[in-house]
Amino acid sequence: MDNSFLLNTRTGDKWQRIGTNKRAGIAVPLFSVYSSASCGIGDFNDLKLLVDWCSDCGFTILQLLPLNDVGSDFAPYSSVSTFAIDPMYISFNLLTGSDSSLNDEIINIRKKYRHRFGKVYYGIKKAKIELTKKIFTSADDLNNKQFQNFIYKNIYCLKDYAVFKILKQINNDLPWENFSDDNKYHDANVLSKLEIEYENELKFIYWLQWKLFEQLKQVKEYASSKGIFIMGDLPFLVSRDSADVWAHQNYFRLDLSSGAPPDMYFALGQKWGMPPYNWESIACDDFNYVRDRLIYAENFYHMYRIDHFVGLFRVWTSNYEINTPVSIGGSFLPNEEYLWEEHGRRIIDIMNSTSMLACAEDLGTVPECSYRVLSEYGIPGIDFQRYMKSNYFFRSPAEYRINSCTVVSTHDSAFFINWWQFEAGTIDEKLFEIMFFSQSDNKEHYSYVINTLFDLNNSAYGRLLWNENISSVEIMLGILQPRQDKVYEFANLYMESFAEKNKFMSFLGVENVKSEGLCYFAIKKSNETNSIFNIQLLQEYLCLESSLLEKIGKWKNRINTPGKVSKDNWSIRLPISLENLLNSELNNKIRNLLRETGRSFVQ
Repeated sequence: MDNSFLLNTRTGDKWQRIGTNKRAGIAVPLFSVYSSASCGIGDFNDLKLLVDWCSDCGFTILQLLPLNDVGSDFAPYSSVSTFAIDPMYISFNLLTGSDSSLNDEIINIRKKYRHRFGKVYYGIKKAKIELTKKIFTSADDLNNKQFQNFIYKNIYCLKDYAVFKILKQINNDLPWENFSDDNKYHDANVLSKLEIEYENELKFIYWLQWKLFEQLKQVKEYASSKGIFIMGDLPFLVSRDSADVWAHQNYFRLDLSSGAPPDMYFALGQKWGMPPYNWESIACDDFNYVRDRLIYAENFYHMYRIDHFVGLFRVWTSNYEINTPVSIGGSFLPNEEYLWEEHGRRIIDIMNSTSMLACAEDLGTVPECSYRVLSEYGIPGIDFQRYMKSNYFFRSPAEYRINSCTVVSTHDSAFFINWWQFEAGTIDEKLFEIMFFSQSDNKEHYSYVINTLFDLNNSAYGRLLWNENISSVEIMLGILQPRQDKVYEFANLYMESFAEKNKFMSFLGVENVKSEGLCYFAIKKSNETNSIFNIQLLQEYLCLESSLLEKIGKWKNRINTPGKVSKDNWSIRLPISLENLLNSELNNKIRNLLRETGRSFVQ
């Protein structure tokens, strides 16, 4: 494989450190893992076990979902700070100098919150913070040089975060926009008074962030000793109700909400509620907000994922005041397409100054300039197997971008086995309804079309499965009778989805295989691509073992459903403990797969 172009880009120095051999890795939300020592949720000590497992299997990249403090809604891509680490990930095992008299409380927390309904019970966050406060009161390191140095170096982000957390308490956890007038704005006089009145509370928040900082930094050092690269995930946006927005209101467009435009996967678009950046104001401060964030992240990560990379060029926005979860009627910011590339390059040049190698999440509606910039800068994008098609057929491994990371699923999609069981060969019922009624108001004809085109007995979960006898686009159009200007849209929808399973089996080069084997061949084919990196969600490799596959292969079993507020989002737990994973027979199958595809680093 010729990777020379990677070394001749603006990120050549980073590639030289990581190397240009094909690598494999796993992606995992820390909240999903657990060990016999963790308390209700994965913690930083658990990551060391995960590093051991990666090393044993031949993986060299461990990608983590965001670890920022998420406040009370527990959505990792809507954090209350782009700097602060979430306290729920603190490891009591790594808290040196803690009072041994608290051991019983640690054991009780572990018992109370372990395996609750197979989901993360986020009451664990409050319980861990309360116990950590007790440890803090007996800590003997509050005046040592390391702690004081941590505060001195990071006060630029620590103070805003700590004061914001205290203001949330004072104002009964209301959004900052509903704070009392003297708390609503980042006023120096108010901050000074708060620092005096709440000195001990501020010190606790600083101390807790220091402990989290040191624990996560140790994970990076441990991973380095094992030849594993840690990839962090830096959310593109931040919660509207966050320390960042409260402290830097001029950095954000508070009249707008970011989101995604309507497409064939989300018929109504997405409205996330997070404000887009006011880049001109950030630029006036020499992009220090961006620079500081990356400098802080360097302490923990060798690589980082640029979330919503295409948003650096333009972001879909809609009116924040219009109370709707959909983004219909929105527009891109900047509005003028000719500005997108220059706008993106300006930000990427700043982001490229870090020692971490960037990887881009460039999924969704992608502007043409994105591919050009990724290639020039040597930043790998993502090639998502189920969407990699040419002329409605799946692309061969040789057609994947060298400068990319291949995946068979993402945290925002169904796992591969659930895509196969519930989505492959189907279309979104809501999307079809919107498309139909955008060109006709004939409800009787709509009912006829639905009953004729689709196998309703085998359609479920808002997905419509095509009838097998609708064997050509001409037959489909003859029944549908669309308006002339809508013919292409309906034809494209049909061609993308009809007989999709048959096309995928042909792509794999197999037939009549059971689910476990199908998962194996999909992952193997993904690893065989040209892509420099192959990083799969850990659950995908767990599906190679039949008993684990049975637990994962369910419609509701996913990390997140975009555009939907649900208690099931961001709460999934692995069906196996880290200790059992380390001793699983599955590991031999994974080692052999990585060796066969030339991605293993096991000697």
